[in-house]
Parts: sequence; structure tokens; C-alpha cells
Amino acid sequence: MSQVLGLLLVQNGETVGVDTLIEELWGEKVPRSALTTLQTYVYHARKIFADLPGGHAVLATRPAGYVIQVPDDAIDVAVFEGLVQRSRRLLDDGRAEAALDRLDEALRLWRGPVLVGMMLGSVLDAHIIYLNELRFAATELRIEANQRLGRHQEIIPQLRLLVAANPLNERLHAQLITSLHKCGRRAEALQAYQSLWRTLDVELGVEPAPEVQLLQHAMLSEGSAVPGRC
Repeated sequence: MSQVLGLLLVQNGETVGVDTLIEELWGEKVPRSALTTLQTYVYHARKIFADLPGGHAVLATRPAGYVIQVPDDAIDVAVFEGLVQRSRRLLDDGRAEAALDRLDEALRLWRGPVLVGMMLGSVLDAHIIYLNELRFAATELRIEANQRLGRHQEIIPQLRLLVAANPLNERLHAQLITSLHKCGRRAEALQAYQSLWRTLDVELGVEPAPEVQLLQHAMLSEGSAVPGRC
């Protein structure tokens, strides 16, 4: 039953088809009793919600499946998504400090792995991948917001950890190179670029992206500087 509730909650307000729920529960090994068992899970879930104020309306049957409808602010996933979307808009509007506040609020919602301890099927697995990618994107946005505010020195340790954990992520390398350069640590910035170049060459047989190469050229060009401060 927990898988059914998990899938309905991560798609709060959207009808989840019976076929999708069955795929989540059994994958390719669907028993003959699948539909009956699913209906039993939904029945027990309804009994849980029935004890809550207004709970009878939380879980509803639709022609194609089932839907859970609760306020978005009651689900961490929905709150997190909303905060990240808001922070992107704020950053686009040049409001880096406000964007950083929203990102910090969003990332504080993460207290561990998504749906930890729950048996997962392929459908929930896909949702977890999406949420982990969104969390990573929020982390990158937070770094960008700090850089726009000139807080390069304080984010260098985090960037080094992230680069070590994600050696093929060129955006993280570019952020590290930029912050090192801003802090007057040009030799370390050039070393960071060379490390990226070697990793990409060995692992993929490619060179860094043009925008990352431009960072190196800027550092090597006499009198040039990356805009900003440490």
C-alpha cells in the first residue's frame, strides 16, 4: 500500500492510471489478482484518510485511475519544487539575495533520501531520479547566487567536494575555476581547468566546452579578469 500512496502523493492532484499503479507494484510480473489487490490497497488507504478531518475527499476514484488531492503546502515535494521555481525567477530578475533565501529554504526540506525504506518500482524510481536532479540543480543555483553576490571564498570548499563527486560536470568545474580566479588564486584555477581537461580527455575523448575554455583564455590573457569579487 505504501507504494500506491507514494506514487499518488508525488503526483498530487493528478490522476494516476490503474496501469501505472500496477506497473509500479509488479513490473512485468503482473499476477492475475493485480486489480483486486490494488483495489484492496486503495480501500485500506481510504480507511486511513477517513480518520482525518475531511479525509473522505482526499483519495478519489477516477474513470482511469485514482487521485490524491491535498494542499501543496502539505507535501514537501511540492513545496520544494515551488521554491526552486521561484528562486530561478528571482535570479533571472537579478535578485540574488532573495533567490538564495528561497534556495536555502528549499534545501532544508531534504532530511535524507527520498522515500527511504520503501520498496520501489520503476515508476517511483523515475520520480526519485527527477527529484534528485532537481535537488542538484538547486545546489548549482545556490552556488550561482552566491557567486553573483561575490561570496566566492566561502563556496570554494563546497565546490571542491561537488567537483570530486561529479568529475564530468563542466558547470561545477567552471564555477570552481571562476571562484578561485576571483579570489586571486589563479594558479589553482588553472590547475582546476587542467584537471577537467585531463578527465574529459581520458573518460570521453573530448575537450572542455567552449565557455569553459574561454575562462582559461581569460586567465591566461594578461590584464584580463573575470567580473566580480572574492
